[in-house]
Amino acid sequence: MTSRREFLNLAMKGSALTAAAALMPGGPLAARTANEKAATNAAENAANISPQGHYKPPFKFGMGGVPLGNEFSIVTDEDANAVLEAAWSAGVRYYDVSPWYGLGLAERRFGYFLHNKKRSDYIISSKVGKLLKASKTAHNRNLFPFSPSPNDVVFDYTGPGIRRSIEDSLQRLGIDSLDIAFVHDLSPDNKLLPTPWEEQFKIATTGAFPELTRMREEGIIKGWGLGVNRPEPILRVLEVADPDVCLLASQYSLIDHKNALNNVFPAVRQKNVSLVIGSSLNAGFVSGSPRYNYGKDSYKIPAAYIEKRKKLRDIAANHGVDLRTAALQFSAAPDVAAALVVGVSREHQILEDYTSMQTKIPAEFWTDLKSQNLIEQNAPTPV
Repeated sequence: MTSRREFLNLAMKGSALTAAAALMPGGPLAARTANEKAATNAAENAANISPQGHYKPPFKFGMGGVPLGNEFSIVTDEDANAVLEAAWSAGVRYYDVSPWYGLGLAERRFGYFLHNKKRSDYIISSKVGKLLKASKTAHNRNLFPFSPSPNDVVFDYTGPGIRRSIEDSLQRLGIDSLDIAFVHDLSPDNKLLPTPWEEQFKIATTGAFPELTRMREEGIIKGWGLGVNRPEPILRVLEVADPDVCLLASQYSLIDHKNALNNVFPAVRQKNVSLVIGSSLNAGFVSGSPRYNYGKDSYKIPAAYIEKRKKLRDIAANHGVDLRTAALQFSAAPDVAAALVVGVSREHQILEDYTSMQTKIPAEFWTDLKSQNLIEQNAPTPV
């Protein structure tokens, strides 16, 4: 059987021959045939496959879907569409969603906007492991008080459950394939799991992980990994499966990054797995939010984090640096970081974040942070 890597190599060769033929006298200058288009698309995808056969997102900056699932406040459909319009107009072409965000609300909103866009112009990742089922007695208000969703959530990390999850997401999104599927919240911090996370992980080892590998080979997804807020599951999946890219959420920010830097990064680097970095602002804390990360206790912020934010602000002010800009660039700097995704709920936020990634920060700012031990000495900083 031809492997995915062999197929992509053949596709690149075929695409090159097609291009050469078009330049010859009498060569085809009309519209490409369907086969030629398929070969070209495969060659383009090959550019995002590592020598080990692992897919990674081709765009360094993406928009996350948590706020448009009404996680923190009510966002109207009109405002959500305006945010997506602003993101698209600014050049954002990577979008990350989940059935969990608003229990279907975020996927419907992203799908409403994206389903009329050319599918090859953007990439999208979603999550698996949480099936949604409509119910007249849904307890959604306990989970997402600002979402009008009628759905209950059922955790399912089995093979059939994973396939069902992706099929449901594709229907809500109005598209025919995902670029990346992240196994969601299979982690010790998830207190809603029906049994301890280790037991659920064991189910995923024989269910979700091989099923996602099959779906990757079928072309329904290009890559898969875990999407979690803790390091333990990522380290474990590297031992038992062959993921492409993992979503490292709430673990690599200006406030908290030591463990990810010294333990997670070396492990994924060894396996040639890349990372999508999420929550680089710790759910807005770095830029002034009265919460730290997620959950019902997010308002309980450790005093040490508040003090560290104050010191970061002072140094940023001394250098004329916007702290939010510095935080975004810091999280995107590691070599294993294939992409950074940020959540926004207003048009100006996505424009500011996108602009921040193009802003130059003086090297002296990073030097000061290290001299005052506010970031690790071995932490990579933007060039």
